[in-house]
Amino acid sequence: MEEIAILQINDLILNDLQNDFYANTIPLHLKINHNHIEKPHKHNFYVSMLFTQGTGTHEIDFKRYEIKPGAVFMLAPGQTHSWNLSEDIDGYIFYHSQEFLDLHFVRDTIREYPVFRSIFYPNVVYLDKEGISDITYIFTKMMVEIATNKWKSHQLLVNLTSQFYILTNRLLMLEDGFNKILNSQYSNHFMKFEDLLEDKYKTEKSAAAYAEALNMTQKHLNRICRTMINQTTTDLIINRVLLEAKRMLIYTDKNFNEISAALGYDDYSYFSKIFKRKVGETPKDFLKKYI
Repeated sequence: MEEIAILQINDLILNDLQNDFYANTIPLHLKINHNHIEKPHKHNFYVSMLFTQGTGTHEIDFKRYEIKPGAVFMLAPGQTHSWNLSEDIDGYIFYHSQEFLDLHFVRDTIREYPVFRSIFYPNVVYLDKEGISDITYIFTKMMVEIATNKWKSHQLLVNLTSQFYILTNRLLMLEDGFNKILNSQYSNHFMKFEDLLEDKYKTEKSAAAYAEALNMTQKHLNRICRTMINQTTTDLIINRVLLEAKRMLIYTDKNFNEISAALGYDDYSYFSKIFKRKVGETPKDFLKKYI
């Protein structure tokens, strides 16, 4: 089995006028880029899509979501995803590099949007009819700007993208308790912890080491993690390791011992016990479900 494909933004067909932004209908996107996206894959850029017709399922980092009219999905770089779509599927998709937005805002970055603050937050929002109309308008305006390349087209695309994220993330923040969590004094500390975790999870498993790197006590870091995601620091470290283990089990040809070693465990039996305790089955049993 091949390694998980990590698509660069230029791997997919872009328009002639933009090299860091793309928008299209989903049917046309599937048609022109099918060679790259027909298998589970990752991106090194941000992807958003709105489904306006059809049904199916969308699996993002082993969480399965329903596809139906009004479903909006937003994916951050590095997330693995795949889908099963009905033949009558329709909707819109856009993607862009991180710099596309971040270079235009002095104080805000794309990580400020709730959906991108943590890999443990949901990737989907379901819109009502009014919401579908509002977001469809943004997508159609994006496609017009790409096609016409009028004066300050790039700036307008940035603004339309920002509008999309604001409107969809407002809905996400309406979920019970979510707005309170995101406005917590701990929010920025949690983001810094996750950034550090993303860089170190294969080699560092100690909650104390992360706390020290962040200049805080282990108890305080644990309190932050509990408040933000209702998990301990150690839980979050192990869960990040296990997410990568699942990706490697399904999408690479590495054996169990190689995966264990790559994730910082020289003793596979110990790693297997952790996996079974947290996932509820052994790596071998987990793999069987996807073969």
